[in-house]
Amino acid sequence: MERIICVLIGYAFGLLQTGYIYGKLHHIDIRKLGSGNAGTTNALRTLGWKAGLVTFLGDCFKCVAAVVVATLLYRESHTEMLPLLAMYAGAGAVLGHNYPFYLGFKGGKGIAATAGLIISTVNIWMVLICLLVFIGVVAVTRYVSVGSLLVVAIYLAEVVIYGQMGGFAVAPEYLWEMYAIAAFLMVSAFIKHRQNIKRLLNGTENKLSVGKRNHK
Repeated sequence: MERIICVLIGYAFGLLQTGYIYGKLHHIDIRKLGSGNAGTTNALRTLGWKAGLVTFLGDCFKCVAAVVVATLLYRESHTEMLPLLAMYAGAGAVLGHNYPFYLGFKGGKGIAATAGLIISTVNIWMVLICLLVFIGVVAVTRYVSVGSLLVVAIYLAEVVIYGQMGGFAVAPEYLWEMYAIAAFLMVSAFIKHRQNIKRLLNGTENKLSVGKRNHK
């Protein structure tokens, strides 16, 4: 039951669609611009760097908030599985971000929310590795999709390696659940990026650009 509760907590936080809300405050439906996605990259491309930054921070820290709430709720009663419950809350936030029921289940791609989970559940060195890889790949290729997909793959590897080293300090049966959640998030990200992958393969993927148009 506690797993379901954590997923629901995360899903509720994930429903806070920062890009969509930001756009509505400026009388814009971001889903009708650019890629039609409500996430950071589309906000950056269509509404500018400020919208992109606000969207990223909002989508990232709503996942952090979900993890914090789940941790506070179960830190006394379920200490032996707290890292696992934190991951369930984070996964719920990604699901809420990707599939918000009030927007017809059309949200973002979950990368910023997953970044919030990475910040919340692994050590600082692992966070830095993901950050440096993302910045480096995007800086060289200007493909946000490539950087994003590499990060979720690296996160899965980090969770497995850190778990096998005893970093999470949980029982083996909980470790396998954590690995499964990380794998689910990676697969989900690849599914959400399937059109990007097709465009990458045929050389038509959009490179990073910042929107400069004025929208009324």
